Amino acid sequence: MRTVLGILGGAAAGALAMYFLDPQLGRRRRMQVRDRSVALVHDAGDFARARTRRAGDRLRGLTHALRPSRAPHDDRTLHERIRSKLGRAVSHPGAVHVEVQDGRVRLSGHILADELDRLLALVSSLKGVGEVDNQLEVHDEPGNIPALQGRPRARRLNGRLMRPALPLLALTPVAIALVAAQRNGALQRLTRH
Repeated sequence: MRTVLGILGGAAAGALAMYFLDPQLGRRRRMQVRDRSVALVHDAGDFARARTRRAGDRLRGLTHALRPSRAPHDDRTLHERIRSKLGRAVSHPGAVHVEVQDGRVRLSGHILADELDRLLALVSSLKGVGEVDNQLEVHDEPGNIPALQGRPRARRLNGRLMRPALPLLALTPVAIALVAAQRNGALQRLTRH
């Protein structure tokens, strides 16, 4: 059994040596192995750096979450935080008016019924919000309310707001054309000149 394994190992080593030491294609094959090895080492380094960065970001996030909560410096900062979050909570953020005074938030304007609970939960969870005064007019449908007309800024999928993917879809044919050109060698011929 040991001699059979030795013979097979020797044959494999000989075939490998012939493959890489071939006078016509051996140099190319060795360069391909070298290039793939270097790429693998670079990919492993990139992966390790990304994992380290992610772990560091998570650690910073945990330490930030464990710190005692601090209210924003002023009502204007809290107002801006709420306005920046509105686009994620409602489909027509311009229809909601926000007023902040001493940590007390007053919401007025128009909102669709299925978005009300999400908005109230979001606003009341922000740091610095002491009380939420809900003065919103709730509507089941946009109806004739001008602020609720037009296409929503985002669409819902399974209860979550999804941004339109139109710009990404517009780039898809360009990406397909580039891949096809590269496979046909047209891209390399164009870059040589």
